[in-house]
Amino acid sequence: MSSTAQFLAFIATSLIIILIPGPSVMFVISRALVYGRRQAVLTAWGNAAGTFCASALAAVGLGALIQESAIAFAIVKYTGAAYLIYLGVKALRERKGLMAETETEPETPRRTLGTMAEGFMVGLLNPKTILFFLAILPQFVDAGSGSVTGQMLVLGGTFAALAAGCDTGWGLVASAARDVLRRPKPKLVLSRVGGTALIGLGIAAAAGERA
Repeated sequence: MSSTAQFLAFIATSLIIILIPGPSVMFVISRALVYGRRQAVLTAWGNAAGTFCASALAAVGLGALIQESAIAFAIVKYTGAAYLIYLGVKALRERKGLMAETETEPETPRRTLGTMAEGFMVGLLNPKTILFFLAILPQFVDAGSGSVTGQMLVLGGTFAALAAGCDTGWGLVASAARDVLRRPKPKLVLSRVGGTALIGLGIAAAAGERA
């Protein structure tokens, strides 16, 4: 395993990267504005699980395929972008039903898993996340201290846990703002903003190029 100093340096680097608002933060905030606190938190943790799987793909070397193959990169990129746009359209179409929802509405296991699954897919279907892990994880690995793959998995899991905590905070703040505006018209506006933001993220993701 990497030294304590290396591990602490990785945590510091991760926090700097995570605290800069990016697509994951915007995704969680959008979900908070559309659906509220509970689904924002579930989305954040689902997204973190997808992020960890992306780190695992980088750890086992599949990230190199995406890095070298323009076709593989394009497939992952456009699939992820299309999924974001789908979620945005879904949010806009459901906005009228959301006006009657409250945070005390029973949460079924199926709905909970569905929300986390949506976050998971967004976290996973981001080729730049895999490329990021492929670039940064080896910098904090000690090849003489055991399995490199194992060390990268631990670091990826640490990053995902930190991201989940920070994104949860963003989601709670955004949902608090939503809760203040409980009247139908402001909630409808917030729902439209959230759905439109998701569509915008999808378009931006589709337009992005490999770094």
